[in-house]
Amino acid sequence: MPSRDSILIAVTLGDVNGIGPEVALRAAWDRRAAPGARVVLVGDAAAAAVAARRCRLPAPPAVPDPASPFRGRVALWTPPGSPRVTLRPGRVRVDAARAAAHWIAAAVRGCLDGVFAAMVTAPICKEGLARAGIPFPGHTEMIAGLTGTRRFAMMLCGGGLRVVLATRHLPLRRVPRAVTRAAVTEAAAIASEALPWLGARAGGVAVCGLNPHAGDGGALGREEIDVIAPAIRAARRRGLPVSGPYPADTVFHEALAGRHAAVVALYHDQGLAALKTVAFDTGVNVTLGLPVVRTSPDHGTAFGIAGRGAANPASMAAALRLAADLARRPNPWTRGRG
Repeated sequence: MPSRDSILIAVTLGDVNGIGPEVALRAAWDRRAAPGARVVLVGDAAAAAVAARRCRLPAPPAVPDPASPFRGRVALWTPPGSPRVTLRPGRVRVDAARAAAHWIAAAVRGCLDGVFAAMVTAPICKEGLARAGIPFPGHTEMIAGLTGTRRFAMMLCGGGLRVVLATRHLPLRRVPRAVTRAAVTEAAAIASEALPWLGARAGGVAVCGLNPHAGDGGALGREEIDVIAPAIRAARRRGLPVSGPYPADTVFHEALAGRHAAVVALYHDQGLAALKTVAFDTGVNVTLGLPVVRTSPDHGTAFGIAGRGAANPASMAAALRLAADLARRPNPWTRGRG
């Protein structure tokens, strides 16, 4: 039976034709991933059973609702109204995308209702979401919409780095226009607010430059002078520990050396290339600004190896561990502050 201080964490299965069910099950059954936590897998029972056989793990017992008592560490809940799914490993399918979105919404409701202390999301397919007509490009925006959160950011953690993205999934040619004073100030502010929650004990938030050498005094671009430096000044006027802009080819080294607690990267690959170099198998995505705890592994559906039982669950296990840690600390963004 669970201990009195155990917490319940929802783990959505993600796109069933990717590696989500497999890494979710492996992490859920790994007691080292989140000691003291119990896991409710949210998704399709047949998909979970297939993944369990493939991974030579027990199939989780089904529960009729997420608050139902169950023995052991892991159970499975299929939310009412879940779309039927066809298992076709490695294929982009609309039914799988719709089911994944339904399970995410159910997990969010469970967190808001206090049933779950946190949620961890297995990977979904952005192409599938678009084909299904789901009006969100990914988890971050979807969960923000479901919780009514206006201020939010995507942070990646791992290998000693914490990286917040000022812009997320944009074509590179659209990035310069999206890097506004407001976007940079907000990313720096929300990163600063998160530091105590994340357990950072020293250092502030460093902001990357957009151009090589952070613009070299305007010789290689004026975004640092006209946009980024004013945004940093605005953050500092609010009393936030923000500095920069720093050249992106050196600032991550400085963060690893302990001179910065977090780094604001201005576009996706600027931040993730550095993080995945030091934490390719163990990186975790955590959404800042939400009234619920949400983490995920820092990888995608991996359709190329789906159905083989070959996926590495280390990032999912790290996501589960971080979710449990954050759930036990005061969330700086309680409901109503988003």
